[in-house]
Amino acid sequence: MNKYSLLLLATTVLFACKSKVETTKPMVTNITESVYASGVIKAANQYQVFATVNGIINTIFVTEGDEVKKGTPLLSVVNEISNINAENARLAASYNDYGANKSKLSELKVNIDFAKNKWLVDSSLYNRQLILWNQQVGSQVEIEQRKLAYENSRALYLSALLKYEELKRQLSFMSQQSKNNLQISLQQNKDFIVNSEVDGKVYSILKEKGEMVTPQMALAIVGSKNSFKVELQVDEYDIVRLKKGQLVLLSLDSYKGEVFEAVIEKINPLMNERTKSFLVEAKFTKTPPVLYPNLTVEANVVIQTKNNILTLPRSLVSDDGFVTTKSGGKVAVKIGLKDYERVEILSGITADDEIIGKIK
Repeated sequence: MNKYSLLLLATTVLFACKSKVETTKPMVTNITESVYASGVIKAANQYQVFATVNGIINTIFVTEGDEVKKGTPLLSVVNEISNINAENARLAASYNDYGANKSKLSELKVNIDFAKNKWLVDSSLYNRQLILWNQQVGSQVEIEQRKLAYENSRALYLSALLKYEELKRQLSFMSQQSKNNLQISLQQNKDFIVNSEVDGKVYSILKEKGEMVTPQMALAIVGSKNSFKVELQVDEYDIVRLKKGQLVLLSLDSYKGEVFEAVIEKINPLMNERTKSFLVEAKFTKTPPVLYPNLTVEANVVIQTKNNILTLPRSLVSDDGFVTTKSGGKVAVKIGLKDYERVEILSGITADDEIIGKIK
C-alpha cells in the first residue's frame, strides 16, 4: 500500500506541475513607435581635400588636430614642367611687352614722315608741271612722269600708315596675350598650393611628403572644429515614414548608457542602389562634451508616441494577430502601435484578461 500511495502522490504532483502555465495581464503604459537606423558622426562641413594638379608633395604645412582658417595652406605640390612653363611665359611676356617694342613703331613713324614729305613734294611737282603744260611749256611725257611719281609716293605713304597701324595692333595683341599666358601660368602655380576651404580642424593627413599625387587622390580630411552632424543610413522600407524635424534618439558606444537627442535636418532623396538605403542627416539638440568624426551611432527616429494605452509584450501576440487567454482560448486582437518590446492592443481583450505564454 505504501508503494501505491507514493506512486499516486508523485503522479498527482507531476500533473499539477504540468498544468501550471505562465500568464500575463495586459498593462496600461506608454509606447513609442520608431524607425531604427545606424550611422556615424561627421564634422559639419567635413570634406576630403584634393589637389587640382598632378605632382609630388613638397611641403605639408599642418598636422592632424591643427585648427585652420579658410585659405590656410595645407600642403604644396611641385611639378618641374609647370615651373618651366611659368618661366617661359614670364620671358615671353617680357619680350612681347608693348613698351619694350615701341622702337619698332618709332622706326615706322620715321618712314611715314619720309613717305609723306616725298608725297607732298611729288604732288607739288606734278601741279607745277600741269601749270607749265597749260602755258604750253613741257611735254606730255613729263606730265605723265610727274603724275606717276605723285601716285607712287602717295601709295607709299598710305602703305606706311597701314603698316604702322598693323604693327601697333599686332604689338598690342602679342603683349596682352603674353600677359594673359603669364597670369594663367601663375594661377596654375597657385593651384600647387592646396588651401583649406573652411574654418575648422585638420582631422587627417592622408599622404606623406614625397608622394606622387593626382587630382583623384584624397590628401586630407578637414571639417568644423565644434559643430557635428549625424549621418544615418535608413532602409528603403522605412524612408517614407521619415520627415524633417522628427526627434532622433541616439546611443553611442563612446557614451555607454546615455541617450542623446537630435532632429532630422535633411533627407537625401536619392537611394543608394548598392545598400538599398537613404542618407539622412540629423543635428544634435545638445552636443555631447567630446565628439570625433566617424564615431558610430545607433538611432531610433521617433514616428509617434501614445500614452496610457493597453499593451502586451510582442512575444505573446502571434504574427496573425491572436493571443491565448486563460479563460477563453485563442482570441483575435486588433493591434495598433508597436515598439521593440510591446504592442498596442486596440480591442479583443481587456486589462483583466490573463494571457497565456512565456515572455521572451
